[in-house]
Amino acid sequence: MEGFAGKVAVVTGAGSGIGRALAIELGRSGASLAISDVDTEGLKETEEKLKAIGAPVKADRLDVTERESFVAYADAVHQHFGKVNQIYNNAGIAHSGDIELCHFKDIDRVMDVDWGGVLNGTKAFLPYLIESGDGHVINISSVFGLFSVPGQAAYNAAKFAVRGFTEALRQEMIAAGHPVGVTTVHPGGIKTAIARNATAVEGLDAAEMAKAFDKRMAHTSPERAAQIILGAVRKNKARVLVGADAKVLDIVVRLTGSGYQRVLVPALARLLPPSQR
Repeated sequence: MEGFAGKVAVVTGAGSGIGRALAIELGRSGASLAISDVDTEGLKETEEKLKAIGAPVKADRLDVTERESFVAYADAVHQHFGKVNQIYNNAGIAHSGDIELCHFKDIDRVMDVDWGGVLNGTKAFLPYLIESGDGHVINISSVFGLFSVPGQAAYNAAKFAVRGFTEALRQEMIAAGHPVGVTTVHPGGIKTAIARNATAVEGLDAAEMAKAFDKRMAHTSPERAAQIILGAVRKNKARVLVGADAKVLDIVVRLTGSGYQRVLVPALARLLPPSQR
């Protein structure tokens, strides 16, 4: 992967999944890494993998919902490396359940991490990205930022917010003449721990749903996802769809408009385990 040698890249949620794969791929391409996660054990493993390939790395526990800590973290990363070129706002969580049954606190938590983390990371690092003269913001939305599904209202809301925010930011950077690229990422089903770590409303078996997701929907590896994402960053694409499923679903939404909602419920029912239908 060309175009990353000498760059300083920040990756949140780097303790596993896409975040880890991005960090390792960036490290192999010659970038220096500032990685963070609330999962300190997973973060340590990523740090060790980066050191093994000789990549300069700064690893810190960071809760992306804590705004003041995120701003202080951005200052510390800039001071440590002397510059910051890229931020990959990747940290995310999920919670399943109909709106009627979800508690406010569960919806708020998803919004705080998945949307608030992107907001905090972008705002905290944007001055340094502009200063670098060669900056890039990469915000991880989801295929669920392209269309909505029942039982995932909080996740949908957060990922649609990430999409709208990031698309607006790209236009603002162009209008202002700032040397900052902006890319929105829409992964489809990726073989990560997000489904296995997801919570659910009472009456839903989160573990069984995670097994169904891993078996029937998670078709793309984190490593392949990272390669696709970095290829798009190198070309400064406005958005990137990760996985064949994301591309197909994007076409369906484009062709049917709101009509996709009529067919999605029965289609999803076939993918869920029998006890969850």
